[in-house]
Amino acid sequence: MSRSLLPLSLTPRLLALVLSLAAAGAGAQTAIPIGGALKFDNDAVWKRIVDEAGGPGVRFAVFATAAGNPQRSAGQIIEALSRQGAVAEHIPVAPRLKDVDLAKNLNDPALIERVRTARAVFFSGGAQELIVDTLQPGGQPTEMLKAIWEVYRKGGVVAGTSAGAAIMSTVMFRDAQDSMQVLKGRLREGKEIDRGIGFVGPDLFIDQHFLKRGRFGRMLPLMQAKGYKLGLGVEENSAAVIKGDSVEVIGAKGALLVDLGASSHDAKLPAFNVRGAQLTYLDRGDKHDLKTGQTTPAPQKARDLRINPHAADFRPYFKNKPFYPDMLGDTTIVNAMGQLLDSPHAEVTGLAFTGQAVEGDDKPDLGFEFRLHKLPATMGWFTGGFGGEDYTVVRMGLDVTPVRMQRPLYERLSADKR
Repeated sequence: MSRSLLPLSLTPRLLALVLSLAAAGAGAQTAIPIGGALKFDNDAVWKRIVDEAGGPGVRFAVFATAAGNPQRSAGQIIEALSRQGAVAEHIPVAPRLKDVDLAKNLNDPALIERVRTARAVFFSGGAQELIVDTLQPGGQPTEMLKAIWEVYRKGGVVAGTSAGAAIMSTVMFRDAQDSMQVLKGRLREGKEIDRGIGFVGPDLFIDQHFLKRGRFGRMLPLMQAKGYKLGLGVEENSAAVIKGDSVEVIGAKGALLVDLGASSHDAKLPAFNVRGAQLTYLDRGDKHDLKTGQTTPAPQKARDLRINPHAADFRPYFKNKPFYPDMLGDTTIVNAMGQLLDSPHAEVTGLAFTGQAVEGDDKPDLGFEFRLHKLPATMGWFTGGFGGEDYTVVRMGLDVTPVRMQRPLYERLSADKR
C-alpha cells in the first residue's frame, strides 16, 4: 500500500492496523475449537493452527485462564506452538495463578497492547466459567477481551481446547457434566448454561469432548431450548477450522454436526423429545459448508468408497441389526451411524437411561429412546486408509422419545428359576 494513498485522518493506531491487515492479506477471521485432550504431538492440529495464523514467526497470546495450573498449562501450549515456529507468550490473567494480582494484570495497558498486537489467541482447557467470569464479568467485556476481539476481527485466529472451545458459542455449557440430567430437564441459567464469548457467532453451538463423553445427549436439549438450528460437537484430540460458513475437521477423529432446522417436538409430552433432527458425522479431512449443507469428504475417502444406501447396486457390509443399550456411551452414536449407513436396514434404536439412583434425580424411571433412520438424502463414504474403519455419514435422521424404564431393569437368575 502506497503511503500517499492513506487517508490523512488515520490515527497512528488505525494506521498500524491498516498496515498489519495489508501485510497479512486481511484474511478471514478463523475460529478453531478443539475437542479437548489435545496431544502435544498432534502436529496435524498444532501446525494448522500456526499456519492459519500466518506461519512461522507469528505471534500468539496464550490464555490459561481456565486451567487448574495456569503456569504449567501455558508452558505446555507455548512449547507446542513454538515447535511449529510460532512466537507464543503467556498472558498471566488467570484466577488460579499464584502470587499474581489478577485485577492488575487484567487491566494492565501494556499486557492489553501485547494481546492487541498479536496475530492469534489460544485458550487452554480447564473450567470455562473461569474464562467468562474473568474476561466478561456479568456479560460485559473487559478491555482485555476487547483486545482479543480486535485480533479476531482483523483477520486473526482464536483457538481453544476443551474449555477454550466451549466459550466459542454465544451460549455455552457452564457446568453440566451429566448429560442424562440435562436430558431430564436440568438446564438452569448460571448453573448448567451461561453466556459464552461467541467467536463463532449466534447461529452455531459448539461443544467438546463430544463423542468420548456422549455429549450429544446434552446438546440436543440446549439447542432446542435456545433456538439453535446447528450444533457442532468436536471430538477429543480433534479440531474444527471455522471460517465463515466453512468447516474443516482435522486431527485424530472428527465432529458431529446436529441440524434441528427441520425438526419438531411434542409440547404435550412431559419430557424432552425431538423428531426430524439430522446428524452428519464429519471425519478428519472432511469439509462442510454450513450455508449450503454440502459435505466434501477427505481426499482419501473420495478415492475409496462412496456409499449410497438407496442405489440399486448398493452392497451393504453389515448384515445384523444391533440394539444400543447405551446411546450416550463412548463414540456409540457415530458407530451406530456408520453401521446403519452400511447395512440393509432402514433404522436402528437404542436407549439412554440412568440405570442407578443419582442424588437429586427426581425422575429415576425416565429414559429416552433414540431412533436413527435413513433419509432420502442419507449417504456417506468409507476408507480404511487411516488405519481403521472410518465413515463419513451425511444427513441421517434422529428421533428422541421419552420412555419409562422398568425398575429393577433386570433380575438375577437363581437356582429355582430355570
